[in-house]
Amino acid sequence: MRSSLSSFRLIRPNAISAIFATIALTFAPLVNGQIDIKTKQLTRIDDAMLRAVSSMNLPSISVAIVQDGTLLWSNSHGLLDTQTLAKATPDARYAVASNTKAFTSAALAQLVDAGKINWDDRVTDYLPSFKLYDPYVTSELRIRDLLCHRSGLATFSGDLLWYGSSWTSDEVLQKAQFLKPTSSFRTEFGYQNILFIAAGKIIEVVTGQTWKNCIQDSLLSRIGMTQSILSVSELGDGAPQALPHNETADGGQVPIQWVNWDNMAPAGALIASVEEMAKWMIVQLDSGRVSNQTIWNPQRTQEMWTMHTPIPVSSWYRSKLPSMHFRGYGLGWEMTTLHGRKIVGHSGGYDGMISRQMLVPEEKIGVFIVTNTNSSVPWALGYDILDVLLDQNTDFNLLTFLEENRASESEKQAKEADILASTRIKGTAPSHAIADFAGTYTDPMYGTIEVAESDGALQLQFIQTPLFRAELKHWHYDTFQLNWSEQMMLPSGMVHFSVDASGKVQSLDVDVPNPDFDFTELHFIRN
Repeated sequence: MRSSLSSFRLIRPNAISAIFATIALTFAPLVNGQIDIKTKQLTRIDDAMLRAVSSMNLPSISVAIVQDGTLLWSNSHGLLDTQTLAKATPDARYAVASNTKAFTSAALAQLVDAGKINWDDRVTDYLPSFKLYDPYVTSELRIRDLLCHRSGLATFSGDLLWYGSSWTSDEVLQKAQFLKPTSSFRTEFGYQNILFIAAGKIIEVVTGQTWKNCIQDSLLSRIGMTQSILSVSELGDGAPQALPHNETADGGQVPIQWVNWDNMAPAGALIASVEEMAKWMIVQLDSGRVSNQTIWNPQRTQEMWTMHTPIPVSSWYRSKLPSMHFRGYGLGWEMTTLHGRKIVGHSGGYDGMISRQMLVPEEKIGVFIVTNTNSSVPWALGYDILDVLLDQNTDFNLLTFLEENRASESEKQAKEADILASTRIKGTAPSHAIADFAGTYTDPMYGTIEVAESDGALQLQFIQTPLFRAELKHWHYDTFQLNWSEQMMLPSGMVHFSVDASGKVQSLDVDVPNPDFDFTELHFIRN
Protein backbone atom coordinates (compact mmCIF):
# COMPACT_ATOMS: atom_id res chain seq x y z
CA MET A 1 0.00 0.00 0.00
CA ARG A 2 2.63 2.62 1.11
CA SER A 3 5.16 3.89 -1.32
CA SER A 4 7.00 6.78 0.22
CA LEU A 5 9.42 7.35 3.05
CA SER A 6 6.84 9.50 4.79
CA SER A 7 4.63 6.53 5.47
CA PHE A 8 7.17 4.75 7.62
CA ARG A 9 7.66 5.22 11.34
CA LEU A 10 11.14 5.50 12.79
CA ILE A 11 11.08 3.50 16.00
CA ARG A 12 13.28 3.02 19.01
CA PRO A 13 16.36 0.85 19.35
CA ASN A 14 16.34 -2.42 21.18
CA ALA A 15 19.33 -3.81 22.96
CA ILE A 16 18.31 -7.42 22.49
CA SER A 17 18.03 -7.27 18.71
CA ALA A 18 21.50 -8.73 18.32
CA ILE A 19 20.14 -12.16 19.12
CA PHE A 20 18.43 -12.17 15.73
CA ALA A 21 21.69 -12.78 13.87
CA THR A 22 20.69 -16.01 12.26
CA ILE A 23 22.06 -16.30 8.71
CA ALA A 24 20.50 -18.08 5.76
CA LEU A 25 22.87 -17.26 2.91
CA THR A 26 22.99 -18.68 -0.56
CA PHE A 27 25.31 -17.89 -3.43
CA ALA A 28 24.62 -18.61 -7.05
CA PRO A 29 27.52 -18.65 -9.49
CA LEU A 30 28.52 -15.05 -10.20
CA VAL A 31 27.52 -14.05 -13.68
CA ASN A 32 29.37 -11.38 -15.62
CA GLY A 33 26.91 -8.75 -16.78
CA GLN A 34 27.32 -5.12 -17.65
CA ILE A 35 28.88 -4.82 -14.22
CA ASP A 36 31.09 -7.46 -12.70
CA ILE A 37 29.65 -7.91 -9.21
CA LYS A 38 32.29 -9.21 -6.82
CA THR A 39 31.90 -11.45 -3.81
CA LYS A 40 33.27 -8.67 -1.62
CA GLN A 41 30.36 -6.44 -2.65
CA LEU A 42 27.89 -9.11 -1.62
CA THR A 43 29.73 -9.54 1.66
CA ARG A 44 29.34 -5.83 2.37
CA ILE A 45 25.63 -6.12 1.68
CA ASP A 46 25.40 -9.14 3.96
CA ASP A 47 27.18 -7.25 6.73
CA ALA A 48 24.82 -4.30 6.31
CA MET A 49 21.82 -6.57 6.64
CA LEU A 50 23.15 -7.99 9.90
CA ARG A 51 23.85 -4.48 11.07
CA ALA A 52 20.29 -3.38 10.24
CA VAL A 53 18.76 -6.32 12.12
CA SER A 54 20.64 -5.24 15.22
CA SER A 55 20.62 -1.45 15.01
CA MET A 56 17.07 -1.09 13.68
CA ASN A 57 15.50 -3.93 15.70
CA LEU A 58 14.22 -5.99 12.78
CA PRO A 59 12.75 -9.42 13.41
CA SER A 60 14.11 -10.40 9.98
CA ILE A 61 15.26 -9.09 6.65
CA SER A 62 15.51 -10.89 3.30
CA VAL A 63 17.20 -9.82 0.07
CA ALA A 64 17.41 -11.22 -3.45
CA ILE A 65 19.68 -9.85 -6.19
CA VAL A 66 19.40 -10.80 -9.85
CA GLN A 67 21.70 -10.08 -12.78
CA ASP A 68 21.58 -11.11 -16.44
CA GLY A 69 18.58 -13.37 -16.03
CA THR A 70 19.97 -15.25 -13.01
CA LEU A 71 19.34 -15.23 -9.27
CA LEU A 72 22.78 -13.99 -8.32
CA TRP A 73 22.39 -14.03 -4.57
CA SER A 74 19.75 -14.41 -1.87
CA ASN A 75 20.11 -13.90 1.81
CA SER A 76 18.04 -13.84 5.01
CA HIS A 77 18.78 -12.88 8.61
CA GLY A 78 16.66 -13.07 11.71
CA LEU A 79 13.35 -14.61 12.62
CA LEU A 80 10.11 -15.15 10.77
CA ASP A 81 8.32 -15.29 14.11
CA THR A 82 9.77 -13.94 17.35
CA GLN A 83 7.60 -16.30 19.40
CA THR A 84 8.38 -19.61 17.70
CA LEU A 85 11.92 -18.45 16.77
CA ALA A 86 11.48 -19.79 13.23
CA LYS A 87 14.50 -18.70 11.22
CA ALA A 88 14.15 -16.51 8.16
CA THR A 89 14.96 -18.07 4.79
CA PRO A 90 14.92 -16.62 1.26
CA ASP A 91 12.01 -18.89 0.29
CA ALA A 92 9.74 -17.61 3.07
CA ARG A 93 6.74 -15.53 2.01
CA TYR A 94 6.13 -11.93 3.03
CA ALA A 95 3.38 -9.50 2.10
CA VAL A 96 4.85 -7.35 -0.68
CA ALA A 97 1.82 -5.03 -0.72
CA SER A 98 1.99 -2.30 -3.40
CA ASN A 99 4.53 -4.21 -5.45
CA THR A 100 1.33 -5.94 -6.57
CA LYS A 101 0.45 -2.90 -8.68
CA ALA A 102 3.00 -3.83 -11.35
CA PHE A 103 1.31 -7.22 -11.72
CA THR A 104 -2.03 -5.54 -12.34
CA SER A 105 -0.39 -3.29 -14.93
CA ALA A 106 1.28 -6.29 -16.59
CA ALA A 107 -2.07 -8.10 -16.85
CA LEU A 108 -3.54 -5.04 -18.56
CA ALA A 109 -0.49 -4.92 -20.85
CA GLN A 110 -1.32 -8.47 -21.94
CA LEU A 111 -4.83 -7.31 -22.81
CA VAL A 112 -3.34 -4.45 -24.84
CA ASP A 113 -1.21 -7.02 -26.69
CA ALA A 114 -4.34 -9.08 -27.38
CA GLY A 115 -6.12 -6.04 -28.81
CA LYS A 116 -8.84 -6.26 -26.17
CA ILE A 117 -8.12 -2.87 -24.59
CA ASN A 118 -6.09 0.26 -25.17
CA TRP A 119 -4.30 2.24 -22.47
CA ASP A 120 -6.37 5.29 -23.38
CA ASP A 121 -9.79 3.64 -23.31
CA ARG A 122 -12.26 5.38 -21.02
CA VAL A 123 -12.76 3.64 -17.70
CA THR A 124 -16.54 4.04 -18.00
CA ASP A 125 -16.48 2.06 -21.26
CA TYR A 126 -15.82 -0.99 -19.08
CA LEU A 127 -17.27 0.16 -15.75
CA PRO A 128 -20.39 2.18 -16.65
CA SER A 129 -21.37 2.77 -13.00
CA PHE A 130 -17.93 4.07 -11.99
CA LYS A 131 -18.12 7.62 -10.73
CA LEU A 132 -15.73 10.15 -9.19
CA TYR A 133 -16.57 13.45 -7.49
CA ASP A 134 -15.95 15.53 -10.63
CA PRO A 135 -18.24 14.56 -13.56
CA TYR A 136 -15.62 15.68 -16.09
CA VAL A 137 -12.95 13.44 -14.52
CA THR A 138 -15.43 10.58 -14.45
CA SER A 139 -16.07 10.89 -18.18
CA GLU A 140 -12.44 11.50 -19.21
CA LEU A 141 -10.57 9.11 -16.89
CA ARG A 142 -8.61 6.56 -18.94
CA ILE A 143 -7.07 3.22 -18.03
CA ARG A 144 -3.68 4.89 -18.22
CA ASP A 145 -4.82 7.44 -15.59
CA LEU A 146 -5.74 4.67 -13.16
CA LEU A 147 -2.18 3.37 -13.23
CA CYS A 148 -0.12 6.57 -12.96
CA HIS A 149 -1.79 8.41 -10.04
CA ARG A 150 -2.89 11.64 -11.71
CA SER A 151 -6.63 11.64 -11.01
CA GLY A 152 -6.51 14.72 -8.80
CA LEU A 153 -7.13 12.72 -5.63
CA ALA A 154 -4.70 13.12 -2.74
CA THR A 155 -2.21 10.42 -1.78
CA PHE A 156 -3.99 7.59 0.05
CA SER A 157 -7.35 9.35 -0.26
CA GLY A 158 -10.17 6.96 0.58
CA ASP A 159 -7.99 4.23 2.07
CA LEU A 160 -10.21 4.25 5.16
CA LEU A 161 -12.90 2.70 2.98
CA TRP A 162 -11.09 -0.56 2.30
CA TYR A 163 -8.58 -0.95 5.13
CA GLY A 164 -9.78 -3.69 7.49
CA SER A 165 -13.36 -2.97 6.48
CA SER A 166 -16.31 -5.16 5.60
CA TRP A 167 -16.97 -3.17 2.41
CA THR A 168 -16.54 -5.22 -0.75
CA SER A 169 -14.36 -3.95 -3.59
CA ASP A 170 -17.52 -2.98 -5.51
CA GLU A 171 -18.80 -1.02 -2.52
CA VAL A 172 -15.45 0.71 -2.09
CA LEU A 173 -15.50 1.81 -5.73
CA GLN A 174 -19.10 2.99 -5.40
CA LYS A 175 -18.06 5.21 -2.49
CA ALA A 176 -15.15 6.74 -4.41
CA GLN A 177 -17.57 9.35 -5.76
CA PHE A 178 -17.46 11.10 -2.38
CA LEU A 179 -13.69 11.67 -2.48
CA LYS A 180 -12.99 15.33 -3.19
CA PRO A 181 -9.98 16.04 -5.41
CA THR A 182 -7.15 18.18 -4.07
CA SER A 183 -5.62 19.08 -7.44
CA SER A 184 -6.71 19.48 -11.03
CA PHE A 185 -7.00 16.42 -13.24
CA ARG A 186 -3.63 15.21 -14.62
CA THR A 187 -1.61 17.99 -12.97
CA GLU A 188 -0.17 16.44 -9.80
CA PHE A 189 0.89 13.10 -8.37
CA GLY A 190 -1.47 11.61 -5.79
CA TYR A 191 -0.75 7.99 -4.90
CA GLN A 192 -3.97 5.97 -5.12
CA ASN A 193 -4.95 2.45 -4.06
CA ILE A 194 -8.66 2.69 -4.82
CA LEU A 195 -8.14 3.40 -8.52
CA PHE A 196 -6.11 0.21 -8.87
CA ILE A 197 -9.22 -1.60 -7.65
CA ALA A 198 -10.94 -0.13 -10.70
CA ALA A 199 -8.05 -1.37 -12.87
CA GLY A 200 -8.59 -4.86 -11.49
CA LYS A 201 -12.31 -4.64 -12.25
CA ILE A 202 -11.52 -3.84 -15.88
CA ILE A 203 -9.42 -7.00 -16.07
CA GLU A 204 -12.38 -8.97 -14.73
CA VAL A 205 -14.84 -7.43 -17.20
CA VAL A 206 -12.60 -8.06 -20.20
CA THR A 207 -11.35 -11.56 -19.31
CA GLY A 208 -14.41 -12.97 -17.58
CA GLN A 209 -12.08 -14.11 -14.79
CA THR A 210 -11.60 -12.81 -11.29
CA TRP A 211 -8.55 -10.58 -10.92
CA LYS A 212 -7.00 -13.23 -8.71
CA ASN A 213 -7.45 -16.05 -11.22
CA CYS A 214 -6.22 -13.90 -14.07
CA ILE A 215 -3.01 -12.94 -12.24
CA GLN A 216 -2.49 -16.55 -11.19
CA ASP A 217 -2.98 -17.97 -14.68
CA SER A 218 -1.45 -15.30 -16.88
CA LEU A 219 1.50 -14.26 -14.70
CA LEU A 220 2.37 -16.25 -11.57
CA SER A 221 2.05 -19.72 -13.11
CA ARG A 222 3.88 -18.76 -16.30
CA ILE A 223 6.71 -17.08 -14.42
CA GLY A 224 7.09 -19.98 -12.00
CA MET A 225 5.96 -18.16 -8.87
CA THR A 226 4.30 -21.35 -7.66
CA GLN A 227 4.41 -20.55 -3.94
CA SER A 228 3.14 -16.99 -4.23
CA ILE A 229 -0.42 -16.30 -3.13
CA LEU A 230 -2.92 -13.48 -3.61
CA SER A 231 -4.94 -13.55 -0.40
CA VAL A 232 -4.31 -14.00 3.31
CA SER A 233 -7.03 -16.66 3.15
CA GLU A 234 -4.45 -18.90 1.41
CA LEU A 235 -1.96 -18.72 4.27
CA GLY A 236 -1.35 -21.84 6.32
CA ASP A 237 -0.62 -24.16 3.39
CA GLY A 238 2.63 -25.31 4.99
CA ALA A 239 4.97 -23.06 3.00
CA PRO A 240 7.39 -21.02 5.13
CA GLN A 241 6.12 -17.53 5.78
CA ALA A 242 6.99 -14.57 7.95
CA LEU A 243 4.58 -13.11 10.46
CA PRO A 244 4.05 -9.35 10.56
CA HIS A 245 5.33 -7.65 13.71
CA ASN A 246 4.95 -4.42 15.65
CA GLU A 247 7.48 -2.99 18.04
CA THR A 248 6.25 -2.66 21.63
CA ALA A 249 6.90 0.23 24.00
CA ASP A 250 9.66 -1.73 25.74
CA GLY A 251 11.47 -2.42 22.46
CA GLY A 252 10.23 -5.95 21.80
CA GLN A 253 8.85 -7.23 18.51
CA VAL A 254 5.53 -9.06 18.75
CA PRO A 255 3.61 -10.83 15.98
CA ILE A 256 0.36 -9.21 14.91
CA GLN A 257 -2.59 -10.57 12.98
CA TRP A 258 -2.73 -10.52 9.21
CA VAL A 259 -5.22 -7.99 7.86
CA ASN A 260 -7.29 -9.17 4.91
CA TRP A 261 -6.79 -6.95 1.86
CA ASP A 262 -9.02 -8.88 -0.53
CA ASN A 263 -11.22 -5.82 -1.17
CA MET A 264 -8.24 -3.95 -2.66
CA ALA A 265 -6.32 -6.94 -4.01
CA PRO A 266 -5.20 -5.39 -7.35
CA ALA A 267 -3.41 -2.68 -5.40
CA GLY A 268 -1.60 -4.78 -2.82
CA ALA A 269 -2.59 -8.41 -2.13
CA LEU A 270 0.48 -10.35 -3.29
CA ILE A 271 2.37 -12.48 -0.72
CA ALA A 272 5.67 -13.84 -2.04
CA SER A 273 9.24 -14.75 -1.13
CA VAL A 274 12.25 -12.75 -2.25
CA GLU A 275 13.35 -15.70 -4.38
CA GLU A 276 10.05 -15.76 -6.24
CA MET A 277 10.11 -11.97 -6.59
CA ALA A 278 13.54 -12.55 -8.14
CA LYS A 279 11.79 -14.52 -10.92
CA TRP A 280 9.50 -11.53 -11.45
CA MET A 281 12.45 -9.13 -11.67
CA ILE A 282 14.16 -11.37 -14.22
CA VAL A 283 11.06 -11.30 -16.44
CA GLN A 284 10.81 -7.55 -16.09
CA LEU A 285 14.46 -7.03 -17.01
CA ASP A 286 13.96 -9.26 -20.05
CA SER A 287 11.00 -7.15 -21.21
CA GLY A 288 8.33 -9.73 -20.53
CA ARG A 289 10.09 -12.88 -21.67
CA VAL A 290 10.57 -16.12 -19.75
CA SER A 291 11.78 -19.52 -20.98
CA ASN A 292 11.82 -18.29 -24.58
CA GLN A 293 8.17 -17.28 -24.25
CA THR A 294 6.89 -13.74 -24.56
CA ILE A 295 4.45 -13.03 -21.75
CA TRP A 296 3.95 -9.45 -22.91
CA ASN A 297 5.40 -7.48 -25.80
CA PRO A 298 8.63 -5.56 -25.04
CA GLN A 299 6.88 -2.41 -26.22
CA ARG A 300 4.54 -2.75 -23.28
CA THR A 301 7.52 -2.77 -20.91
CA GLN A 302 8.67 0.57 -22.28
CA GLU A 303 5.15 1.96 -21.92
CA MET A 304 4.95 0.81 -18.30
CA TRP A 305 8.44 2.21 -17.63
CA THR A 306 7.77 5.61 -19.19
CA MET A 307 7.14 8.47 -16.77
CA HIS A 308 3.58 9.75 -17.01
CA THR A 309 3.34 11.70 -13.76
CA PRO A 310 6.28 13.68 -12.38
CA ILE A 311 6.99 13.54 -8.64
CA PRO A 312 8.84 16.52 -7.14
CA VAL A 313 12.38 15.80 -5.96
CA SER A 314 12.53 17.31 -2.49
CA SER A 315 15.55 19.07 -1.05
CA TRP A 316 15.92 16.14 1.32
CA TYR A 317 16.25 13.70 -1.58
CA ARG A 318 18.68 16.02 -3.35
CA SER A 319 20.87 16.18 -0.26
CA LYS A 320 20.86 12.45 0.47
CA LEU A 321 20.84 11.21 -3.14
CA PRO A 322 22.61 13.89 -5.21
CA SER A 323 22.66 11.72 -8.34
CA MET A 324 18.83 11.61 -8.34
CA HIS A 325 17.78 14.04 -11.08
CA PHE A 326 14.08 13.25 -11.40
CA ARG A 327 11.29 11.17 -9.91
CA GLY A 328 8.13 10.02 -11.59
CA TYR A 329 5.51 7.33 -11.97
CA GLY A 330 4.74 5.20 -15.01
CA LEU A 331 2.12 2.46 -15.17
CA GLY A 332 2.41 0.62 -11.87
CA TRP A 333 6.09 1.57 -11.49
CA GLU A 334 8.13 4.35 -9.94
CA MET A 335 11.22 5.63 -11.74
CA THR A 336 14.19 7.84 -11.00
CA THR A 337 17.90 8.11 -11.74
CA LEU A 338 20.91 7.02 -9.74
CA HIS A 339 24.54 7.41 -10.80
CA GLY A 340 23.50 8.15 -14.36
CA ARG A 341 21.26 5.09 -14.69
CA LYS A 342 17.51 4.85 -14.91
CA ILE A 343 16.02 3.08 -11.89
CA VAL A 344 12.61 1.41 -12.03
CA GLY A 345 11.09 0.23 -8.76
CA HIS A 346 8.36 0.28 -6.16
CA SER A 347 7.80 0.08 -2.43
CA GLY A 348 5.24 -1.93 -0.52
CA GLY A 349 3.81 -1.28 2.92
CA TYR A 350 1.66 -3.77 4.79
CA ASP A 351 0.81 -3.90 8.48
CA GLY A 352 4.09 -5.09 9.97
CA MET A 353 5.87 -5.69 6.63
CA ILE A 354 7.76 -3.29 4.36
CA SER A 355 9.35 -4.12 1.00
CA ARG A 356 11.35 -2.41 -1.74
CA GLN A 357 12.05 -3.42 -5.35
CA MET A 358 14.66 -1.70 -7.54
CA LEU A 359 15.62 -2.50 -11.13
CA VAL A 360 18.56 -1.14 -13.15
CA PRO A 361 17.58 -2.03 -16.74
CA GLU A 362 20.88 -0.83 -18.24
CA GLU A 363 22.82 -3.27 -16.06
CA LYS A 364 20.15 -5.99 -15.95
CA ILE A 365 20.31 -5.84 -12.16
CA GLY A 366 17.38 -6.16 -9.76
CA VAL A 367 17.17 -5.99 -5.97
CA PHE A 368 14.26 -6.99 -3.73
CA ILE A 369 14.27 -6.35 0.03
CA VAL A 370 11.64 -7.09 2.67
CA THR A 371 11.33 -7.03 6.45
CA ASN A 372 8.56 -8.13 8.79
CA THR A 373 8.14 -5.00 10.86
CA ASN A 374 7.27 -1.37 10.18
CA SER A 375 10.63 0.04 9.20
CA SER A 376 12.14 2.23 6.47
CA VAL A 377 15.14 -0.08 6.22
CA PRO A 378 14.12 -1.70 2.88
CA TRP A 379 13.81 1.75 1.31
CA ALA A 380 17.20 2.86 2.64
CA LEU A 381 19.00 -0.38 1.86
CA GLY A 382 17.57 -0.40 -1.65
CA TYR A 383 19.53 2.71 -2.53
CA ASP A 384 22.54 1.73 -0.44
CA ILE A 385 22.75 -1.69 -2.08
CA LEU A 386 22.63 -0.14 -5.55
CA ASP A 387 25.46 2.16 -4.48
CA VAL A 388 27.50 -0.93 -3.66
CA LEU A 389 26.54 -2.91 -6.77
CA LEU A 390 27.25 0.03 -9.07
CA ASP A 391 30.56 0.50 -7.24
CA GLN A 392 29.77 4.07 -6.26
CA ASN A 393 29.66 4.08 -2.47
CA THR A 394 30.04 1.44 0.23
CA ASP A 395 29.28 3.61 3.28
CA PHE A 396 25.55 2.76 3.54
CA ASN A 397 24.70 6.42 4.08
CA LEU A 398 20.92 6.02 4.18
CA LEU A 399 21.09 3.17 6.70
CA THR A 400 23.29 5.41 8.84
CA PHE A 401 20.71 8.17 8.50
CA LEU A 402 17.96 5.86 9.78
CA GLU A 403 20.13 4.72 12.67
CA GLU A 404 20.85 8.29 13.70
CA ASN A 405 17.18 9.20 13.54
CA ARG A 406 16.24 6.13 15.49
CA ALA A 407 18.66 7.03 18.26
CA SER A 408 16.92 10.38 18.72
CA GLU A 409 13.38 9.14 18.26
CA SER A 410 12.55 8.80 21.96
CA GLU A 411 13.61 12.38 22.53
CA LYS A 412 11.49 13.53 19.56
CA GLN A 413 8.46 11.66 20.86
CA ALA A 414 8.87 13.19 24.30
CA LYS A 415 9.03 16.69 22.79
CA GLU A 416 5.94 16.03 20.69
CA ALA A 417 4.08 14.83 23.80
CA ASP A 418 5.11 17.99 25.64
CA ILE A 419 3.93 20.18 22.77
CA LEU A 420 0.58 18.38 22.66
CA ALA A 421 0.15 18.69 26.43
CA SER A 422 0.81 22.42 26.23
CA THR A 423 -2.21 22.84 23.93
CA ARG A 424 -4.60 21.39 26.50
CA ILE A 425 -6.81 23.94 28.23
CA LYS A 426 -7.01 22.79 31.82
CA GLY A 427 -9.99 23.16 34.06
CA THR A 428 -12.60 22.78 31.31
CA ALA A 429 -15.48 20.34 31.22
CA PRO A 430 -17.67 18.89 28.47
CA SER A 431 -20.76 20.90 27.55
CA HIS A 432 -22.95 17.87 28.23
CA ALA A 433 -23.06 14.83 30.44
CA ILE A 434 -20.83 12.06 29.09
CA ALA A 435 -23.84 9.90 28.24
CA ASP A 436 -25.19 12.65 25.96
CA PHE A 437 -22.30 12.14 23.54
CA ALA A 438 -23.23 8.48 23.03
CA GLY A 439 -25.07 7.59 19.86
CA THR A 440 -24.77 6.59 16.24
CA TYR A 441 -23.08 8.93 13.76
CA THR A 442 -22.93 8.59 9.97
CA ASP A 443 -20.62 9.89 7.25
CA PRO A 444 -22.08 9.69 3.71
CA MET A 445 -18.90 8.12 2.36
CA TYR A 446 -17.72 5.80 5.10
CA GLY A 447 -20.96 4.87 6.81
CA THR A 448 -21.62 4.44 10.51
CA ILE A 449 -19.69 4.74 13.73
CA GLU A 450 -20.97 4.23 17.23
CA VAL A 451 -20.08 6.07 20.42
CA ALA A 452 -21.09 4.10 23.50
CA GLU A 453 -21.00 5.08 27.17
CA SER A 454 -20.18 2.65 29.97
CA ASP A 455 -19.47 3.58 33.59
CA GLY A 456 -18.83 7.18 32.66
CA ALA A 457 -16.39 6.38 29.84
CA LEU A 458 -16.84 6.60 26.07
CA GLN A 459 -15.89 4.00 23.47
CA LEU A 460 -15.78 4.64 19.72
CA GLN A 461 -16.26 1.91 17.13
CA PHE A 462 -16.09 2.17 13.33
CA ILE A 463 -18.87 -0.30 12.52
CA GLN A 464 -17.49 -1.46 9.15
CA THR A 465 -13.90 -1.61 10.46
CA PRO A 466 -13.62 -3.79 13.59
CA LEU A 467 -9.94 -2.86 14.05
CA PHE A 468 -10.91 0.77 14.56
CA ARG A 469 -12.02 0.64 18.16
CA ALA A 470 -10.88 3.28 20.63
CA GLU A 471 -11.34 4.65 24.13
CA LEU A 472 -12.20 8.34 24.42
CA LYS A 473 -10.84 10.36 27.36
CA HIS A 474 -11.82 13.93 27.98
CA TRP A 475 -9.16 16.39 26.84
CA HIS A 476 -10.78 19.81 27.02
CA TYR A 477 -14.20 21.32 26.28
CA ASP A 478 -15.92 18.90 23.82
CA THR A 479 -12.67 17.36 22.58
CA PHE A 480 -11.68 13.84 23.64
CA GLN A 481 -8.37 12.04 23.21
CA LEU A 482 -8.68 8.88 21.14
CA ASN A 483 -6.57 5.87 22.18
CA TRP A 484 -6.82 2.81 19.95
CA SER A 485 -7.71 -0.46 21.63
CA GLU A 486 -6.05 -2.72 19.08
CA GLN A 487 -2.35 -3.12 18.52
CA MET A 488 -2.19 -0.80 15.55
CA MET A 489 0.37 1.34 13.78
CA LEU A 490 -1.78 4.42 14.16
CA PRO A 491 -1.00 6.96 16.89
CA SER A 492 -3.56 8.40 19.25
CA GLY A 493 -5.65 11.32 18.06
CA MET A 494 -8.58 13.54 18.93
CA VAL A 495 -12.34 13.42 18.53
CA HIS A 496 -14.09 16.78 18.36
CA PHE A 497 -17.83 16.93 19.11
CA SER A 498 -20.00 19.82 17.91
CA VAL A 499 -23.40 21.01 19.10
CA ASP A 500 -26.18 22.59 17.06
CA ALA A 501 -27.99 25.87 17.68
CA SER A 502 -30.31 24.21 20.17
CA GLY A 503 -27.40 22.89 22.19
CA LYS A 504 -27.72 19.24 21.19
CA VAL A 505 -24.68 17.14 20.26
CA GLN A 506 -24.84 17.15 16.48
CA SER A 507 -21.66 15.78 14.93
CA LEU A 508 -18.09 14.65 15.45
CA ASP A 509 -14.80 14.77 13.60
CA VAL A 510 -11.81 12.48 14.02
CA ASP A 511 -8.22 13.73 13.73
CA VAL A 512 -5.43 11.14 13.87
CA PRO A 513 -2.09 12.59 12.71
CA ASN A 514 -0.48 10.02 10.42
CA PRO A 515 0.66 9.82 6.78
CA ASP A 516 -1.43 6.79 5.84
CA PHE A 517 -5.10 7.51 6.58
CA ASP A 518 -6.83 10.86 6.28
CA PHE A 519 -9.58 10.87 8.88
CA THR A 520 -10.33 14.51 8.07
CA GLU A 521 -12.06 13.28 4.89
CA LEU A 522 -14.87 12.12 7.17
CA HIS A 523 -17.55 14.17 8.94
CA PHE A 524 -20.01 12.19 11.06
CA ILE A 525 -23.54 13.52 11.67
CA ARG A 526 -25.55 12.15 14.58
CA ASN A 527 -28.51 10.03 13.51
